[in-house]
Amino acid sequence: MTDALKRLSDEGVAIWLDDLSRKRITSGNLAELIDQQHVVGVTTNPAIFQKAISGGEGYGQQLADLAARKVTVEEAIRMITTADVRDAADILRPVYDSTEGQDGRVSIEVDPRLAHNTTATIAEAKQLAWLVDRPNTLIKIPATKAGLPAITEVIGKGISVNVTLIFSLERYREVMDAYLAGLEKAKASGLDLSKIHSVASFFVSRVDSEIDKRLDSVGTDEAKALKGKAALANARLAYEAFEEVFSTERWAALDKAHANKQRPLWASTGVKDPAYKDTLYVVDLVAPGTVNTMPEGTLEATADHGEVAGDTIRGTYDQSRAELAAVAKLGISYDDVVQLLEEEGVEKFAVSWNDLLKSTEAELERLAPTEA
Repeated sequence: MTDALKRLSDEGVAIWLDDLSRKRITSGNLAELIDQQHVVGVTTNPAIFQKAISGGEGYGQQLADLAARKVTVEEAIRMITTADVRDAADILRPVYDSTEGQDGRVSIEVDPRLAHNTTATIAEAKQLAWLVDRPNTLIKIPATKAGLPAITEVIGKGISVNVTLIFSLERYREVMDAYLAGLEKAKASGLDLSKIHSVASFFVSRVDSEIDKRLDSVGTDEAKALKGKAALANARLAYEAFEEVFSTERWAALDKAHANKQRPLWASTGVKDPAYKDTLYVVDLVAPGTVNTMPEGTLEATADHGEVAGDTIRGTYDQSRAELAAVAKLGISYDDVVQLLEEEGVEKFAVSWNDLLKSTEAELERLAPTEA
């Protein structure tokens, strides 16, 4: 084992685990990852919960209790998922305290079926923050057009947010603007800005998956030479945008009020193409003030053989622009790709959520006590 994870942390990258289950909590595995693998946060999403709860281990008694109370399936899922997030937040609380709230965070997502409903997203975010009732929670809101005003409103109420499903540079700038607007609202309301935190989850591997597929369709040597480059270029230019926005006068005024920067978070960092090194979206996206949320396989690969060679983002911006321009020159539309990925991302989470509803409903019916 190398100590690549420590080197990654030393470079200013916060290592978060992109997974959660009751077994991981009760077995001591999460505490072990925090203690031994430099993990300082956890992210969840509907697909992760669908896999964990459908797997069943550790949920039987709570499901039986919920069945006895005859709760709705939606309420049952929220009771189960918020219990896991609450317990994980308690395990991570020492990290939260030692980093003054920067890390030690656990994310939970609003119902993905609300992604295009601003009012419902705001209401759900407030409800989740109340249900979990831990200061080290982040409420995940998708970066849809409807999500942007919800981000501003929720941040303005002092609730910390993980903005998810960001694929495009334009949308990322809109997300940062929504965050700053939220901080300005919170400041006007007299809230303590130092207590409000946010990350912006910029998705990585899915960009390569889609663009590589289109490059294969073009089929030329020039197209093949560009495979595996677009996702890194996109993420690196996102970091450039982050540096720009958080060096403006607008930010300086909020910084004086002790506001926290909204850190870029690299999401979807598991490599999907076996032709690429399995640590690609970790070791090639190193820069201070970032978060990398990894599935356990990627975390283990990085710990085992990751080669962390310092900052691999700053200084790459011109090259990154050139690579995206070369992709565009082949007739592959960046705007079309990122719009498709956003739509697919929302749809995939909604499908996972619906699958979770169905499997949980079946369990509640199976466990329901027979009437005397």
